Amino acid sequence: MEAISKINNNFALCLDNNGAEVIVYGRGVGFGKFPCEIPLDKIEKTFYDVHSKYLSIIANLSSEIIEISATIAEQAEIELECELNPNLPFSLADHLSFSLDRMKKEMLVNAPISFDIKYLYPREFKLGIDGLHLIKEKIGLELPENEAISIAMHLINAESKNDNMHDLMAKTEIITTVHLIIEEQLSTKIDINSYQFSRFAVHLSYLIQRFESGQHIVDQDSSMLNNLARSNHENYVCAQKIAKYFQQQWQWTCNNEEKLYLMLHIYRIQEKNE
Repeated sequence: MEAISKINNNFALCLDNNGAEVIVYGRGVGFGKFPCEIPLDKIEKTFYDVHSKYLSIIANLSSEIIEISATIAEQAEIELECELNPNLPFSLADHLSFSLDRMKKEMLVNAPISFDIKYLYPREFKLGIDGLHLIKEKIGLELPENEAISIAMHLINAESKNDNMHDLMAKTEIITTVHLIIEEQLSTKIDINSYQFSRFAVHLSYLIQRFESGQHIVDQDSSMLNNLARSNHENYVCAQKIAKYFQQQWQWTCNNEEKLYLMLHIYRIQEKNE
């Protein structure tokens, strides 16, 4: 493989047979004069479609942390059954390196646990826990469970194929706020591990995506919503409060069809609790 520049001692920027840029990892591949040929048996991992902004980040990260992050990413692709953002191994490695440095300095490592990531995204949270076990196995340091939340958030973000962690945090905050509105309005405690709430969280996630893209479900005859409002006024008021929250906080307008779907999900959650 043709190497065109050194990133650090164990990483190099190369061109494959089709002329596409690829980052390669292998012990000592960064030594020598560039450009040069790197024997294929020296290359342990290859990374395609990585954004150029990560080249300087890679240069300052330990190979061990990148290996751990790459392993977490590979396992996540298998268990989540999807292709993840190619930048994930390096964005995650950058975060883990920072967290480990803070831990060595006996500084608290904080993560946004209040966003209920472990309940809304259980598969990603489990992968985060597995990641902590891998870190302990490979480098002997035990990060707190909060860091499993941070790993999960990187995985969720990578599933959406973008690098906007703010969008992910906002979406999760919205779902949590709606959850609290329902509990307060219906004077109940929602089983966040239930299938019904899981379906509702997925529905809200897609609803948020439609709001952000300016798309709406086609508004049909409002008679069904009116009939449900009369027969289950409490759920209707709850759906209206959620719609009001969307409007006031995010300037999103729910049409009748979207309110109807909210009511149906709220009813299922309430039925499960009862």
